[in-house]
Amino acid sequence: MNKNVLVTGGAGYIGSHACKALREAGFVPVTFDNCSTGWAEAVKFGPLERGDLLDRARLDEVFAQYQPIAVMHFAALSQVGESMQEPGRYWRDNVTGALNLAEAAVAAGCLDFVFSSTCATYGDQDNVVLDENSQQLPINAYGASKRAIEDILSDFEAAYGLRSVIFRYFNVAGADPDAEVGEFHQPETHLIPLMLDAIDGKRDALTIFGTDYDTPDGTCIRDYVHVCDLVDAHVLGLKWLKDGKDSRVFNLGTGDGFSVRQVISHSHAVTNRDVPYVEGARRAGDCTKLVSGSTRAVAELGWEPKRSNLQAMIKDAWRWHQKTEAHYKA
Repeated sequence: MNKNVLVTGGAGYIGSHACKALREAGFVPVTFDNCSTGWAEAVKFGPLERGDLLDRARLDEVFAQYQPIAVMHFAALSQVGESMQEPGRYWRDNVTGALNLAEAAVAAGCLDFVFSSTCATYGDQDNVVLDENSQQLPINAYGASKRAIEDILSDFEAAYGLRSVIFRYFNVAGADPDAEVGEFHQPETHLIPLMLDAIDGKRDALTIFGTDYDTPDGTCIRDYVHVCDLVDAHVLGLKWLKDGKDSRVFNLGTGDGFSVRQVISHSHAVTNRDVPYVEGARRAGDCTKLVSGSTRAVAELGWEPKRSNLQAMIKDAWRWHQKTEAHYKA
């Protein structure tokens, strides 16, 4: 029986963890990636097909070759600050790429689609409990492009029967506890790996972007989700569709928010080292607080975020961090 699942962005941070989770669940993850931000070395759990989502003919070739039973779509540009400076890239790569992918899936009769969206679609709604029915008011091109893709999927369901599970998730952190795959970006923009680089002397200091936010300690607050918990939800979403259930949107967050300073303070318990840091100005497009108020994924999918606490996320990231140079080369 065909168990192939097309995983766009499977050479990236979240996609590579999803490929491992899919393999462990009995599926065959087929990675489709141009490796512009991902790494071929991260593709360990199924075949790699190099290609770009802007190349519709290449997509059609891969669909014809593997006849996947579903799509899991992670590939995207995802840096908030960059999206403010180069919005055209985000609209072109993210939205046009997803449109090509959806059209290719429909043409191939592959009508189950799991989409990696983001809490950035909600924008900056302070003191609002963010659930799946909250207004989507993105304040940067990254969040706006993801919202547009959600609209594409809705329209494609009405027209062609393409069913989707959409995950709007909060800040992803941590790494595979076995350290087979992990987080490695060039350049790195995420808080925890930047913090570990500073601890390890790979950068002079961590920069805290903004210390005058309306939070208890002046720094941004985010809801952190362990990458392994996150991809477990994606596998559950795939099974949801395979069970014939309706399209659904799920937030993936723990409901607990931690400030940048709190993340820094927790790192000492794991690494037993201090974090050298400097205070910088706010970044354009950053929200004050983003925390999920939803339990839908737990209630309906049976999702159990087992490792989404700061101690585990920093510990797993630190283990991976210490092996990074042996895994990938810039």
